[in-house]
Amino acid sequence: MSAIAPLHPLPPRRPTARVPLDRDGRFERAASWAVRRVYGKVLDPLKAAFHHRPVLLSMLALEGTASRWKTLSPTLQALAVMASAREIGCSWCMDFGYWEYHHQGVDPQKLRAISDWRSNEAYSPLERSVLEYAVAATATPSTVTDELVARLREDLSDAQVVELASLVSLENYRSRTNAGLGLTSQGFEGSCDVS
Repeated sequence: MSAIAPLHPLPPRRPTARVPLDRDGRFERAASWAVRRVYGKVLDPLKAAFHHRPVLLSMLALEGTASRWKTLSPTLQALAVMASAREIGCSWCMDFGYWEYHHQGVDPQKLRAISDWRSNEAYSPLERSVLEYAVAATATPSTVTDELVARLREDLSDAQVVELASLVSLENYRSRTNAGLGLTSQGFEGSCDVS
């Protein structure tokens, strides 16, 4: 018996999250409405966190305070976050990170070339060092060296090095949580203007 090929290929099916993403109480509806106004859709990590209110509140508090970290440029922040998410393999974080940093004016070429950062000419020496740091700090166990940090400190203040370390740590928390819960891309990158 031969298989019948569809006229139009079906879009790939999104894997199912490891916890239901359909909680529908009054709180969830209100929070979803507010988030939808900002992002155009409800973020899957938020939907997952609806199952555990103390985790949700801690997550929101951490993200709220981290959004005020501004000693690094948006480009260096983006590279640190995206490299960590890529190392962990969190497609949700890569997708949302692209959207978020695209809207902050980060060069889309630098966001797209993260997987080839070692050889891609799009990155400055400092950007390459930030990427190297993010990858080394994400490794288990960490492979950050004194020499790498000394190289970063040639261009970054101590406060910027602390922010870099904290951003990589925060992205490890996000990516490992999202990947562990089976959360995958929600299509944010596809809604960005392609330049």
